[in-house]
Amino acid sequence: QVQLVESGGGLVQAGGSLRLSCAVSGRTLSSYVLGWFRQTPREEREFVAGISQNGGSTMYSDSVRGRFTISRDNAKTTVFLQMNSLNVGDTAVYSCAAGSIDYRSSDFVSGSPTFYDYWGQGTQVTVSS
Repeated sequence: QVQLVESGGGLVQAGGSLRLSCAVSGRTLSSYVLGWFRQTPREEREFVAGISQNGGSTMYSDSVRGRFTISRDNAKTTVFLQMNSLNVGDTAVYSCAAGSIDYRSSDFVSGSPTFYDYWGQGTQVTVSS
């Protein structure tokens, strides 16, 4: 069983930066693909970024590509989301998620929420103009 706890959210002015962290605990952590999603009251949850089990492959939504960077530490116990050039459209609750690779390639990464089995509680990011 996997547990995820996000931190690092807060209030930032447009153009600023934040780094989100997600502490991951559980059995066989290296077996999991990790991702970030976000949700606003007006919209359904959307994919933001994902990273493969081995850390070698990443995937981003079009709206954040070039501004956000996902990474995981060498021990694969924490996943990060570095957010630069933030704008008001980035305001949302950000959640991290973990999904099993199920014997697929260690380079596999998914942007589908149905792939992910475990979810954190989320952290609020608010960008002001």
